[in-house]
Amino acid sequence: MAVKRGSGTGIWGRFAASDPGLLRLMAGLRTVGSIAFTLVVLAVLHTAVTHLVAGAMTAMVATFAIREKQVRAQAITLALGLPVVLAAMSLGALLNTRIIAGDAFFVLLIFGAVYFRRFGDRATALGLMGFQVYFVSLFVHATSAALPELYVALTIAFAGSAIVRFALVPETPERTLGRLREAFRARLAQLVATQLELLDATPDQLDKVLDDLRRHTARLHEAALMIQGRLEEGTRHAGDAALVQRRVAEAEIAAERLGVLLLNARSAERADTLTLHLPHAPVPAPAGAMAEGTRREDDTTAALRRDLTALHLLVTRLGPDSRGTALAHLRNRLLGYRDEGNLPPTSLAVQDVFRGLGEAARSVLGLRLALDGPQDESDDAPETTRSREEFEAEDIAFAEGPEDAEEARGLQRSTTRAAFQVAVGSTLAIVGGEFLSSQRWYWAVLTCWVVFLNTASTGEIVIKGYRRLLGTVLGVVAGVGLAGLVGNHTWTAFALVLVLIFGMFFTAPLSYALMSFFVTAMLGLLYTLLHTYSFAVLVLRIEETALGAACGVIAAVLVLPVHTDRRTDELLRTVLARLRDISTAAVSQLSGGPAVDLLDMARDLDTALDDLRRSTRPLTHPITPLRVRRQTVRYLVALLETCAYHTRSLAATAELVPYSRTVAADPRLERAGRRIAHNIDVLVAGLLDEDAGGEVESGASIASMLEDSGSGIPRSGTVTFRVLRHLQRLDEGVAGLARPLGVPVVGRDEHKKG
Repeated sequence: MAVKRGSGTGIWGRFAASDPGLLRLMAGLRTVGSIAFTLVVLAVLHTAVTHLVAGAMTAMVATFAIREKQVRAQAITLALGLPVVLAAMSLGALLNTRIIAGDAFFVLLIFGAVYFRRFGDRATALGLMGFQVYFVSLFVHATSAALPELYVALTIAFAGSAIVRFALVPETPERTLGRLREAFRARLAQLVATQLELLDATPDQLDKVLDDLRRHTARLHEAALMIQGRLEEGTRHAGDAALVQRRVAEAEIAAERLGVLLLNARSAERADTLTLHLPHAPVPAPAGAMAEGTRREDDTTAALRRDLTALHLLVTRLGPDSRGTALAHLRNRLLGYRDEGNLPPTSLAVQDVFRGLGEAARSVLGLRLALDGPQDESDDAPETTRSREEFEAEDIAFAEGPEDAEEARGLQRSTTRAAFQVAVGSTLAIVGGEFLSSQRWYWAVLTCWVVFLNTASTGEIVIKGYRRLLGTVLGVVAGVGLAGLVGNHTWTAFALVLVLIFGMFFTAPLSYALMSFFVTAMLGLLYTLLHTYSFAVLVLRIEETALGAACGVIAAVLVLPVHTDRRTDELLRTVLARLRDISTAAVSQLSGGPAVDLLDMARDLDTALDDLRRSTRPLTHPITPLRVRRQTVRYLVALLETCAYHTRSLAATAELVPYSRTVAADPRLERAGRRIAHNIDVLVAGLLDEDAGGEVESGASIASMLEDSGSGIPRSGTVTFRVLRHLQRLDEGVAGLARPLGVPVVGRDEHKKG
C-alpha cells in the first residue's frame, strides 16, 4: 500500500489540518448565525433599516468579543455585557450633539477599554463591547428619541448571540480540544506523507519537497501549541492535561526528528538541521548513504518505504475505533526498531532512520494511550509491552511544572502603556478626522484603536496600519462593485453582508489585510442600506483609515514607545534563558540527576520562541528597507528554532532515563553541557550590556570532549550515543548565535592561554 502524494488524510483531513479545531469555521458560523437570527426577529417586528443595522452590528460585537473558554464564564460575560452596551448606546445618543463632551468621553472610554484588559478576558470583552457599541451609535446617528427601539434591537441582538452560542452552534472546551486533537493527527499524517515524498524525491524535486517539509513541520508545531493552550479548560483533571501535553510534545519531537534523519540519510554529508528551519536554505547534495541505498540496497529502501507507509497508516487510524490485529502487527514491527538487534544491516545513517521510525511509532502509541485510555494488549510484541510499561512509569512519576513569572508593574505593564498610547492617538485622530469630515471622523479613531490591538512594539503597529490601509483600499474597490450590483434590494444586501462577515472572521487569523478587505466591502453595503452610499464616502473611508493609522504610529513613537529592537532583545533574552534552563536540566537528568518536568519547560521555550517570531515580523517584512538586517534576523530565528529542536530532543530522551530498562545515564554528559550553558550566559550578558566582555567558547567537538575522559567513543544504544548529535548541534547552534549578536568567539585552546 502506498500513500498518495500530497493526499495527506483526505479532503476532511486536509480541511481539519488547515483550520485546527475548526476555530475559524465555528467563529464565522457563530457570528453569522447571531446576526441572521437578529435580523429575522427584527424584520418580523418591522424594525427600521437603521435599527436593523444597529442590531446586526451589536450581535456581531456580542459574539466575537467573548474569548472565555468555559460556557458558564461566557454566559456571565454575555449577561453583564447587555447593561454595558445599553449604557454605551444611551451615552452615544445623549452626547451626539455635544461635540466636546462626546469626544472627551470617547477618549476616556477608549483608555478604559484598553487599560482594563489587564483584569482578564471578561474585562477585555466588556470594554470592547462598550467601545464598539458607542461606535455603532455614531455610525447610525442614534438620538434620544430612538433609544427605546434601539434598546429592543440591542436586547434581541444579545438574545440571538446567546441562542446561537449556547444552542445552535454550541462550543465547549472539551469539544474544541477534541477537534484540535483531530487537527494534530491530520497535520502529523501530512508531515509523514511529506517525509515519504522526501524518501523518493529526485534532485529536481528536492527543493519543493523541503519547502513542504518545513511548512508541515511548522504547522504541526502550531497545532501542538494550540492544544497546549486549551488543555487546562478542556480536561477534567490537571493530571490528564499534563499527560496529553506530554504525549503531544513527544509525537511532535519524534516526527520532526524523523524528517531530519531522512534528510541526513539521503545527503552526501550530515545535513544541517538549520535546513529545516531556514527558508531557501541550501539543499544538501543528494548522495551518500541514502543515494547508495537507492541504487544498491533495494531491499532496505523498499523496507523504509513500507515502514513509512505503515507509520502513516498508524497515524491516520489514531482513534478509539481504529483497532485490529493488522494495526497491532504494524505497530509491533515499527516498535521493534527500538531494539538494536532488529535493525537491518545497512549504513549508520539509514539505521538512524529506522530508529527514528521506532521512536515515532512509540510516540503514536503514547498519544493513543493518553487520548483513549488502555488498549487491547493481546497482540503486543515484547517491545510494545516494554513501551507500555515505560509510559505507565512516566505517568506515575509525573511532577508539577514551574510557576508563572511575575508580571510587570506600572507603566511597564503593556496594557497601561497601550492605554495611554491609544488615548493620545485617538485624540489626534478625532482632531484630524474632524478636518476631513465632521460626520465620519470616527473611522480614524476606529483605525487607531484597532492597530493597537494585539501589538507590542512600534514596528508591529506600523505593519498592522499598513495592512489595514491596503485591505481598505482593495475593499473600497469591491464595495463600489457590490453596491452597484445590489441597488435597492435590502435583503440581498443583508445576505451579502453575512457572507462578507463570515469571510472576515474566517480569514482574520490568517491575514489582517484580507480581513480589512471584507470589513470595508461590508461597510459599502451598509452605507447602501442606510442610503448614504457614494464613491466619495468610500474614498473618505480610505483617507480616515490612513489618518488613523498615522495617528497610531505617531502615538506609539512619542508616548512610552517600545521600539521593535528593544522588544525583540527582551524576548530574545527570554528565549535564551529558557533554552539554558531546559538544556541544563536535560543534561543533568541524562547524567543521572533528579527527574524534572522537562516537557513543560519545553513548552515554555516554544511559547517564548513563538513570541519572538511574531515580534520580528516587522523586521522581516518585505517592505522593510534594511535587507541585510532582514536576512540576519531570519538567520537568527532559524538558528534559535534549530537549537530549540535539539533541546526538545534532549529533553525527550532525558525523560526516558529514569524509567527505561535499556537506556542508562552517563555522568560524562554533565561536563559536555557546561560549555553550552556558559555560552548561553555570555550571549545573555552581551544583550544586556555590549561591554560585558564575555567570549563564546568553541573548539573541540562534544564527542572529543567525551573521549578525553578515557572512555572512548560511546557505544550504539547508550544514552550518550543517542544524544551526542543533539548536544553537538546545540553546541554549534549556540556558538553560531554569537556572530549575528556581535559577541566574540574564542577557540578552546586560545581561551585557556588567555
